[in-house]
Amino acid sequence: MTKAPRAGQVKTRLVPPLTPDEAAQLNRCFLRDTASAISSGAGQIARGIAVYTPVGAEADYIDILPRDFELLAQRGDGFDERLFNAAKDLFRIGFASACLINSDSPTVPAENYAQAARLLAPAGDRVVLGPSDDGGYYLIGLKQNHRRLFEEIEWSTERVLEQTIERANELKLALELLPTGYDVDDRTSLRRLCDELLNHNAKSTTQVAPHTSEYLGSLQVQREL
Repeated sequence: MTKAPRAGQVKTRLVPPLTPDEAAQLNRCFLRDTASAISSGAGQIARGIAVYTPVGAEADYIDILPRDFELLAQRGDGFDERLFNAAKDLFRIGFASACLINSDSPTVPAENYAQAARLLAPAGDRVVLGPSDDGGYYLIGLKQNHRRLFEEIEWSTERVLEQTIERANELKLALELLPTGYDVDDRTSLRRLCDELLNHNAKSTTQVAPHTSEYLGSLQVQREL
């Protein structure tokens, strides 16, 4: 799920310390790293699709997405409608399962996406959730499209994951949880991202989010956080 990475329209809560152009470029890096992780983690058994908005922004994704990715326009007004319609469109064109993934969590490792695909492969209806530590989720995986999973959710709050689990329980769906990730959408989470990727004692022992890491290093944004 992605919004075209245009200055002044994405990552606005990161301005400042970033400029609008820098925030848009950072968003492009997030998209590159996330798409790359999806392809390397689940590319053998899944196909990547960028469900984008606005219509007409197709050229914005040139040189951002892997060649095997396709584009699909978002439909609907509210976030719940856009998620539901994205899943509806993916099932309609023939997918047996679908994962809706955010574009705000560039450090989610490829293995998480591979695990989601494996969990959705067997027969039987279920939901897979990738929790974010702010109370939301970076991924929801579906075998069937259930509108109820997106209803009466307090979006952009710490209750999103909890309420989605409640909806899954109402529907008596089997539920699987992936390792927790985090969104980068404000100064605090940007500082955390820099600490993870750039510090000499960085938490990560493997190369994650290489495009994001390189760009943040070029900005030396840590001095302003």
